[in-house]
Amino acid sequence: MQPQKQAEEAIVSSFNQTDHHDDREEEEGPDHQSGFSLTNFLWHGGSVYDAWFSCASNQVAQVLLTLPYSFSQLGMLSGIIFQIFYGILGSWTAYLISILYVEYRSRKEKENVSFKNHVIQWFEVLDGLLGPYWKAVGLAFNCTFLLFGSVIQLIGCASNIYYINDNLDKRTWTYIFGACCATTVFIPSFHNYRIWSFLGLGMTTYTAWYMTIAAIVHGQVEGVTHSGPKELVLYFTGATNILYTFGGHAVTVEIMHAMWKPQKFKYVYLFATLYVFTLTLPSATAVYWAFGDQLLTHSNAFALLPRNKWRDAGVTLMLIHQFITFGFACTPLYFVWEKVIGMHDTKSICLRALARLPVVIPIWFLAIIFPFFGPINSAVGALLVSFTVYIIPALAHMLTFRSASARQNAAEKLPFFLPSWTGMYVVNALIVVWVFIVGFGFGGWASMTNFIKQVDTFGLFAKCYQCPPKVSASPPVHH
Repeated sequence: MQPQKQAEEAIVSSFNQTDHHDDREEEEGPDHQSGFSLTNFLWHGGSVYDAWFSCASNQVAQVLLTLPYSFSQLGMLSGIIFQIFYGILGSWTAYLISILYVEYRSRKEKENVSFKNHVIQWFEVLDGLLGPYWKAVGLAFNCTFLLFGSVIQLIGCASNIYYINDNLDKRTWTYIFGACCATTVFIPSFHNYRIWSFLGLGMTTYTAWYMTIAAIVHGQVEGVTHSGPKELVLYFTGATNILYTFGGHAVTVEIMHAMWKPQKFKYVYLFATLYVFTLTLPSATAVYWAFGDQLLTHSNAFALLPRNKWRDAGVTLMLIHQFITFGFACTPLYFVWEKVIGMHDTKSICLRALARLPVVIPIWFLAIIFPFFGPINSAVGALLVSFTVYIIPALAHMLTFRSASARQNAAEKLPFFLPSWTGMYVVNALIVVWVFIVGFGFGGWASMTNFIKQVDTFGLFAKCYQCPPKVSASPPVHH
């Protein structure tokens, strides 16, 4: 056995003394067996750095373009505060999810359960630690969130490409990109996103700094106003879009499972979030400073930035990145569907790809029904993200370690910055209360009010959401 292979098996089996190795090693192919190959370098990832790239790349995609819109709803100060607050909150609940994953895997491997050729998912962690009811709740929220997360990426693709080529309406572009995104069925697992995560983060970084510099160079539009926050509905809609932004860790368990040493994931999401701050804060601040209240009717920042080669490059890169993020959101859904139909253990990539195709069809359909780029983010944030990645992990952590024996035998020690179980329970309880009242309660009311307004204004199956009216050439005047 080659050194890399031995290292992977030794690291993963460190949960226990049993010789379990990672999830898809059997199908990695001949390139993986050699000491080094280009395919191995680009295709197979399981290090801490791979996890960081995956988290940072997955956290901001099309939502980067809607954050200036959120700032116009919240105002500058509230926008900055909410970004930092929900960034920290999101990092904390990602940390909780990683603790629960390690606890679940540790317990199962002590029972000699092998996860060879099997990808552990969040609902299975909840099932193993808390029982079938929690599994059902986790599965329902997680799958629905990932479904609509994929829908949002598809809507974002159509919205962006329109600003390069408006010869086709956004609905037609949705048909086209739905077919393109369906090719993600051929990517087996998160192991195989190494090069895509790296490229995706580079693309987001370019776009964020392009937005920042372009807005500053453009300067403030004539008569610019910054009236936000003006209405409660808009205020809480903007806040829930930011909650959605930093709630991208519905795929945390799958990313962890793709690591050679999942225990090292604990602080990965925090470091990813710190980097994301360098993208989201300057870009949203600069664009809102330049265009002010105009953003209230332009949820995509590209709509206001001057058209030139730099903007077109940003649009193109975001399109590619949204394709990658679509794959990130869809891959866990593919795993769930494979398990339902009994195809999860199949080694043939082509057979699994064929089995996965039915997952893409409802995503495609929903993107055509609800093309409301921006408002749909807030609705998903309030109704789904609030539970999936904030409330459920906090409650699950409290219930998993509610007994003295569970706390004493925990696979992971308490964090150095909060070495008290009482402190952990207080923090988790505050998160549950805050997100339920502010995120789900006020945020749900505001985002659904705004969403219904979009339906009333543009209608379902809107052909071209927020498209400027096309100016037709004036007919010649005959004397």
